Amino acid sequence: MKDLTTEKSLASMEIDDRLFFRFFQTANTVHTKGTQALEQFGVTTQQWSVMGALSRPQAAGGMSVNELTHFLLVSRQNLAGLLNRLERGGIVEKHIGSTDRRSRTVRLTKAGQALWTAMQETIHKFYDDVLKDFSFDDRLAFMHHISLLQRNMKSL
Repeated sequence: MKDLTTEKSLASMEIDDRLFFRFFQTANTVHTKGTQALEQFGVTTQQWSVMGALSRPQAAGGMSVNELTHFLLVSRQNLAGLLNRLERGGIVEKHIGSTDRRSRTVRLTKAGQALWTAMQETIHKFYDDVLKDFSFDDRLAFMHHISLLQRNMKSL
């Protein structure tokens, strides 16, 4: 007969495996369904996240590429491709730093701001549909647990 510690450990490992696989599945589904929700605007979830970061009042003067990579938790290489596509589409503009010519500040253009405003109703309907079975307290608890998970991963 297996000892209780081994059984608990095996059960815990199984739950951990399932949990992380569900995170993976959920991330893929958020990407797919989020992009479908914004299809009429021609915006992907990655572009949505960049626009969201730049639309915050704290980013009114723009954000450096470095700040964006840290805020969005993406690599500089992935962000560069996203920013280039958004810039070609007239959604963002890059400005060369006044003190360091190598640095770039990224801002939403007027067209980008207008697009962001136009997307709001669709974005909030998407949130409502996805979170329909979550109470306000469930949402707060979920956010808390995701923050704990991110903090633990960041310390690795």
